[in-house]
Amino acid sequence: MANVLIVNGPNLNLLGTREPEIYGTITLAELDAMCIAWGTGLGLAVDTFQSNHEGAIIDRIQASAGEVDGLVINAGALTHYSYAVYDALVAVAIPTVEVHISDIHSREDWRRHSVIQPACLTQISGEGLDGYRRALQILAEAGG
Repeated sequence: MANVLIVNGPNLNLLGTREPEIYGTITLAELDAMCIAWGTGLGLAVDTFQSNHEGAIIDRIQASAGEVDGLVINAGALTHYSYAVYDALVAVAIPTVEVHISDIHSREDWRRHSVIQPACLTQISGEGLDGYRRALQILAEAGG
């Protein structure tokens, strides 16, 4: 069974209450449980991690080297400016899928560019929480 880590960044701990018209009403704990179940159905062992702190996210990505076969990352606002997260993803060289609940390409100008996208296999944007399921499917098909 392949191991996958899902990393959620700043403010994703507020899922369910933060701008529900954009992000929905499902909580992070509920999303984590959904991802674990989806992963099990795909033959993946899924672990989840969330932090509001850039350094903690980088530390967890680095610690995943040799532990996991694939990463799913929703870096929140760090997506748009954290070259440090990009560098961590490149350094560990683990197949990674970038996910965004909302369609970042139809939101504010500053949200439309992802600095981490070049370190990822692909980007999923605007599919709601189903984007996480698709990310897991992509990693399962890629062998990670």
